[in-house]
Amino acid sequence: MEEKKLSVLYVDDDPFLLDMYGLKFTKNGYDITTLPSATDALKKIREGTLKPDILLLDIVMPVMDGLVLLTNIRKENLLKDAVVIMLTNQGGASDIDTAKALGAAGYIVKATSIPSEVVEKVKKIYNNVKK
Repeated sequence: MEEKKLSVLYVDDDPFLLDMYGLKFTKNGYDITTLPSATDALKKIREGTLKPDILLLDIVMPVMDGLVLLTNIRKENLLKDAVVIMLTNQGGASDIDTAKALGAAGYIVKATSIPSEVVEKVKKIYNNVKK
């Protein structure tokens, strides 16, 4: 039996990063959806059209940041089975603490990881959570 492709939802306002990680995850066998805004993501998640296995969130975005998106997801009890990983350039302790308090399983700082390392880290975090 063929292994189910893991689905990833990546929310970031940077079109270059959306394209780059979109390609990287696709090449590594993931089914990835990219969205440029947290408000779009929340709308689609609420509608039930997106139920990713893995949710990758940037923090700094216009209108609604990734931590606010994650707060709303938790408050509304959405995506209970998704593994949430922050993928951001915000490396401050308060951002990391907030993300962990909201149930983020991992925290990756973009500036310190090349894309292939990001894919590996995401896989590792997911596998550790789902063990």
